Amino acid sequence: MGTHVPTREEAFALLKEFNQSESLIKHALAVEGVMRYMARKRGEDEEKWGIIGLVHDLDYERYPDQHCRKTKEILEARGWPADYIRAIMSHGWGLVTDVEPVEEMEKVLYAIDELTGLVTAVALVRPSRSVLDMKPKSVAKKWKDKSFAAGANREVIAKGAEMLGMELRDLFEDVIMGMREVADAIGLAGDVAKEET
Repeated sequence: MGTHVPTREEAFALLKEFNQSESLIKHALAVEGVMRYMARKRGEDEEKWGIIGLVHDLDYERYPDQHCRKTKEILEARGWPADYIRAIMSHGWGLVTDVEPVEEMEKVLYAIDELTGLVTAVALVRPSRSVLDMKPKSVAKKWKDKSFAAGANREVIAKGAEMLGMELRDLFEDVIMGMREVADAIGLAGDVAKEET
């Protein structure tokens, strides 16, 4: 079986095949949105980056104890390109895989994955419950409070920012901007948009 470059439709169908959890699907869409935004900013392949973001946690709902490894199996069986698979494996570096992020695309995925969770948590405690009116300083404030969204691995985010040679605040801004583009799909358009309907 030769290599098959997946379409966004195929990737989303695959995500839905393996994941029923609304929160996991929203997380996938958030990561996809940020990956697309970051790819555009860098003049990279937006479709490719987006698809990788969309399926990065493909196996998490069904096979949490085999996270990343099971995704590799599933995607290899479907003939996905090796660089897509490697990028997905690398987001688990130091946690569940030993695949180090080397390419820019891999470093971005590694840096922003956990951060989308933190930004989501920050949005949900805001009066607007939205990313549309959020500033990086709101995230910076909650970043310091280690008990807030304790599940978001700050060590990974900081390491990712360092790999990219970015200040944390600039990374916060990019993630907010990327998530704004998919705010409706991830349920974070909040009251800012509600007032207009």
